[in-house]
Amino acid sequence: MMKKKKILIVGGGGREHVIAWKLSQSPRVGEILCVPGNAGIAQIARCADTDAEDTEAVTALAAREAPDLVVIGPEVPLAKGLTDRIEALGIPVFGPNERCARLEASKSFTKRFLARHGIPTAGYLEFTDREELRSKIGVFGYPMVLKADGLAAGKGVVIAQNAEEAERAVRDMMDDRVFGAAGDKIVVEEYLRGVEASVLCFVDGSAIVPMESAQDYKRIFDRDEGPNTGGMGTYSPSLVFDETLEKQIADRILNPTFAGFRADGLDFKGVLFIGLMITDEGPKVIEFNNRFGDPEAQSVLRRLDTDLLDIFEAVTEDRLAGREIVWNDARAVCVVMASGGYPGAYEKGKAISGLDDTDEGIVVFHAGTKFGPNGEFLTAGGRVLSVTAVGKTHDEAREKAYNNVKKISFEKAQYRTDIGIVYHDRA
Repeated sequence: MMKKKKILIVGGGGREHVIAWKLSQSPRVGEILCVPGNAGIAQIARCADTDAEDTEAVTALAAREAPDLVVIGPEVPLAKGLTDRIEALGIPVFGPNERCARLEASKSFTKRFLARHGIPTAGYLEFTDREELRSKIGVFGYPMVLKADGLAAGKGVVIAQNAEEAERAVRDMMDDRVFGAAGDKIVVEEYLRGVEASVLCFVDGSAIVPMESAQDYKRIFDRDEGPNTGGMGTYSPSLVFDETLEKQIADRILNPTFAGFRADGLDFKGVLFIGLMITDEGPKVIEFNNRFGDPEAQSVLRRLDTDLLDIFEAVTEDRLAGREIVWNDARAVCVVMASGGYPGAYEKGKAISGLDDTDEGIVVFHAGTKFGPNGEFLTAGGRVLSVTAVGKTHDEAREKAYNNVKKISFEKAQYRTDIGIVYHDRA
């Protein structure tokens, strides 16, 4: 009889819920343990109340539980070297080591990597001296893109429309330290015009293999207005992708990136998320992340037919090259329901209703939920739920998603109404 595998997932958001959901469909998976998980994940996995960013505690848990595989979802434990710690126990880990995790943990590290290997990206300068930065306000004209160099939960980017907004961003990041140490260095970039898209890739020492394309929506309000968030929705496949563009991305970005990893001795194992701007000059890299995007994963993994455990094991064992990965032809749309006030201050503990009223085929991934005293679902984060739908056409999937968003409610819930619409001048 085949021995079923025990999987430990690190994280507690919508990304980790969809990973757990997909792994639970594998006939080879026995038990799923998640730290810390959430109320939705708890329906398909055993959750341990351990802080995902406490690398010592998670490592100790892994030593006690002895899983067959650890999957690390969020960026912070990756940046803090959790992969290295758990691999030292002899346990395989899906997720890059601390050295490779700098590709997300430091914007300047990535920009230097891109420049060194001739990979198209926006022009940039980096600053650690606030007065020098202030003297260069508008160096690339306006809009002016300012990025906190370190991790800032997807919110450390400001697109300043004028000198006043740029000065305010410098003050927030460097003087008031709204992003903590992440803003000790600021990367200033030229503003790229075009359509934004995301490519997620499985990567190991043998290959870089793109997943199906996706497009995400970072701003809180419709028509890409308001401050950046961790992501308010996605759809897959991207409506801007065609064979010509896919070949450009492979030739200009994916292949040079993989070659750059080898040249620089970066032993990357996991998911490389590539944020792109499709410009008139072709695709250019906006950012690298070291893990499944959230909520990109909610759209993309709904279209995966291959056993996700098989892929994870192929990556950890450097067997990805030549591995067939099958995607279905469905169109997927994911709409995020967030707490009122997000991405600023928001209240928690709001009762959620309507989760049992959704249509067949709708999957609601929990991002920020907990159980109340009577077992009811309560809000527990900024992004609360990811409502996902699939359809034969993009419009069908979009209609299904929004029809079911309207069936779910909690006090002060907010969501965008334009997920799935393409805007041709995004940043």
